[in-house]
Amino acid sequence: MKPADDSQPPAVVRKKGVVFWLIFLSICVALFLSALELTAVSTALPTIAHDLHASDFVWVGSAYALSSTAFLPMSGGIAQMFGRRPALLGALALFALGSGICGGASSMTMLIAGRTVQGLGGGGIQSLSSIIVADLVTLQERGLYAGLFGLTWSIAGVIGPVVGGSLANEGQWRWLFYLNLPICGAAAICTQLFLKLPTPPGTFSEKMKRLDWIGNTLIIGGTTAVTIALTWGGVTAPWHSAQVLVPLIVGLVLLVLFMLWEARWASHPLVPISLLSNRTSLSGYIQTFFISVVALAVVYYLPTYFQGCKDASPIKSGVMLLGLATLAPAALLAGVIVNRSHRYRPQMWFGWCLVLLGLGLLTTLKAQDGVSRAIGFSVLVGVGIGSLYSTVIFPVQAPLPVSQNARALAFLQFLRSFAGVWGVTIGATVLQNELQQRVSPSFLENFPQGVGIAYAIIPQIPSLPGPLKSDIHGAFAGSLQVVWQVLIGIAGIGFISSLFMEGLPLHAALDEEWTLGNQEATEKKRDPEDVSLPEIRAANL
Repeated sequence: MKPADDSQPPAVVRKKGVVFWLIFLSICVALFLSALELTAVSTALPTIAHDLHASDFVWVGSAYALSSTAFLPMSGGIAQMFGRRPALLGALALFALGSGICGGASSMTMLIAGRTVQGLGGGGIQSLSSIIVADLVTLQERGLYAGLFGLTWSIAGVIGPVVGGSLANEGQWRWLFYLNLPICGAAAICTQLFLKLPTPPGTFSEKMKRLDWIGNTLIIGGTTAVTIALTWGGVTAPWHSAQVLVPLIVGLVLLVLFMLWEARWASHPLVPISLLSNRTSLSGYIQTFFISVVALAVVYYLPTYFQGCKDASPIKSGVMLLGLATLAPAALLAGVIVNRSHRYRPQMWFGWCLVLLGLGLLTTLKAQDGVSRAIGFSVLVGVGIGSLYSTVIFPVQAPLPVSQNARALAFLQFLRSFAGVWGVTIGATVLQNELQQRVSPSFLENFPQGVGIAYAIIPQIPSLPGPLKSDIHGAFAGSLQVVWQVLIGIAGIGFISSLFMEGLPLHAALDEEWTLGNQEATEKKRDPEDVSLPEIRAANL
């Protein structure tokens, strides 16, 4: 079998003008905003929960992930029917509104409501950013731009905890949300001025009728129910209780019904079954889900080690998390290598190996270990996650025609966001269940609301008496070891799924319906042969 690069379509180099780069810059600004907010809350979370006198801290992260997940499948349909620019402007408006609510929150309930609105906007920003770049850049060229996207997301993900920790340390965590407002304004102005992609014809009512409302209802209901069950399980109620099992079962049933509806009855499906009809795209989607579970869990719970075991302040724990900064160069380098070699599997396998190695080393961390060990281990995890984050789009899109770009990428972002729900809630569930077994009963008696409140008072740990402080340090270290062990199992599933993807050529066609004034479209009409699955499969890596 010939190497994949021997069978690549001829490389088409398209000159990128000033308008293209201004559009790309505006998209990166919007993406940076969404990614920063997703990660910045992690280090500020104990302080926020303490200030608002609440123990249901998990919902601060889960509400954002849940609402963005529920909206993501619809975002592809909205972009397809209403146009890219109106959809992105709407997402920015929702994000700004949610930020304002969060900044002015006087209770945990209000904060969670604001995070829900933020998530709607943040999910749309992530999805539409990928869709717009796919409109402007072929898959064959996209390695560089995917790397730059990964670099943008990674930089925001790395500095987010530092920003959140700095503001929390100064008692100004509300500015974590208020600062989004001028950035949203700048991104909206850039979008309005430069993003002049075609707008589909048709009246508003006609477009609304073409949205898959039944499918949206099923996916929103299913993800909500599953998230509630994951959040309550082992914390609010035992896993075997009806309070947990009922929403979990109902949610999973609704998700199955959603897939059946999309496959058999939906006239304008959110997720066409053709997206999952080949093993390479299916493998790419599975890998997307599992690496996102791992990434969000690491970002949320590695600061917990620094704050719970090393008495680190929020800002200091954010600085210690800079070991994950290796996400950024790894994402860019992996994308550039794909751009040059037109191969994606070696980088992805390399990434999975490093993730598994790094997580394995994290399971050895004890409370008394030096901070440098944790930072060094996080470097390995960061390189692995970065290598995967910018390359999972290639096995997903390589077997699919370019006309499927919007829905394929919206579903990819849906899985990425839904994985965030699982990553945050699974980590919280394991952490709290383990703490309940490891923390001394005398300490738990002081907190009748449960272990949740113990996590919320992490800022008070440095002032605890010596023996009790040592016990709490050990409890957090031991509990987090179990979290990393669970993540190893999750990453292992992701690695196994990667073995089923084929090494396919990256097609060089654009979807001419969405090109920028046809200035950067291909010279010839899209040839179905360029993206036919049998031809693509003939060139295995």
